[in-house]
Amino acid sequence: MESFEQIVASLSGWIWGVPMIILLLGCGLILNVRIGFFQFRYFPHIMKQTFGKMFSKGDAPGSVTPFQASTSALASTVGAANIVGVPLAIGLGGPGAVFWMWLVALIGMGTKYSEVVLGLKYRTKNEAGEWSGGPMHYIEKGLGWKSVATFFAFFLMLEVIASTMVQSNSLSITVESSFGIPPLATGIVVLLAVGIVTYGGIKRIGSVTEKFVPIMVVLYLICSGLVLAGNLSEIPTAFGLIFYHAFTPISAAGGFAGASVAAAIRWGLARGIYSNEAGMGTAPIAHSTAMNDHPAKQGLWGVFEVLVDTIIVCTSTALVVLTSGAWKEVEANDASTMVIEAFATVVGHGAAGVILSISLFFFVLSTVLVVVFYGEKQAEYLFGIQFSKLMRIVYLAAILAGAVGALEFIWQFLDLMLALIIVPNVIALVFLSKEVREITKDYIKKYI
Repeated sequence: MESFEQIVASLSGWIWGVPMIILLLGCGLILNVRIGFFQFRYFPHIMKQTFGKMFSKGDAPGSVTPFQASTSALASTVGAANIVGVPLAIGLGGPGAVFWMWLVALIGMGTKYSEVVLGLKYRTKNEAGEWSGGPMHYIEKGLGWKSVATFFAFFLMLEVIASTMVQSNSLSITVESSFGIPPLATGIVVLLAVGIVTYGGIKRIGSVTEKFVPIMVVLYLICSGLVLAGNLSEIPTAFGLIFYHAFTPISAAGGFAGASVAAAIRWGLARGIYSNEAGMGTAPIAHSTAMNDHPAKQGLWGVFEVLVDTIIVCTSTALVVLTSGAWKEVEANDASTMVIEAFATVVGHGAAGVILSISLFFFVLSTVLVVVFYGEKQAEYLFGIQFSKLMRIVYLAAILAGAVGALEFIWQFLDLMLALIIVPNVIALVFLSKEVREITKDYIKKYI
């Protein structure tokens, strides 16, 4: 077992180095050039059509409203990675990892916009009359690459197992540390909640996420803001560390073991991608169910998600950890403790544990709700609706397994699975970028 873990760690470390930098940033830039850096040129318009129309009802074909589709996708992105994934990246890659998170997010806005657009264009109805879309559909129908579409769907189906384990693991460790509740008990609670909601399909998931995703994000930002207000004088120093150590190695200090520039890039990219999901191909699965009459209209919500997830929520966590000094005092792999110590500098350990546990519970619950849906859709694509119901049972079991598992290996295994779905999806996006460009031009002509 140890040798298997070493192989996974080595593969993850290699692929998230130079190969992934070239793929994500290179292909991401190609996509951004193709759409004329749409997310920057028309940013005010995008905000008006997303923030300004959160509660508008869709009247086009689809299963859920555009906002419900977006909150479902956002529920998947705003999860444990925002709270414990960010300090893990800082602990293993240093403050410079945050810079690479930002870079991949800015480029990722265009990437996510592109994949959502294609998800809407190539969506279809399944035998139950439900809308279904995502990379497996646009890879097969847009490019005729059936085998590649199958490869993507199979490994995303497996990635969801690792993802649910990571989420429940992060929550169970924090709850046990704060309240002494056994990890298995936490896993059972999450399992039951997820099982009840996912049984109702995307309509019930969308109904749930549109209600509590905005609330949980705002409450977490308020709590983070209190900590930053208490460490206000350290904010300029934190930004200085982020920019300086994005290109300069950092030496060991206290519980921090030091980090190279390569480590900053590796962990910043990996955690950034897992957090905002740009290029993963998961978001278009949720967005394909939206009531919308133009693919680019829904694509705007993809830009919105990356902004909220990485630029706002992840940055707030990073600044909390850096301004408090907790990143130098706690060992890298103990991300939950790092966040608790950071909040404790202002609100005390008791309140910090409660804040983190409550935040993680809702973040994890919302994420697992949606990723299980993603996994089921892959199983449905590969083997039919009945098999997708069997996979739901597997995913629920993974919640329990993750609650009592070892965090570091699960993250490394997840990174490997992420790479196996990102590679075919991003390559397909580049090959289909001309279609995205034409759809974008049509949208600009009609609506801007």
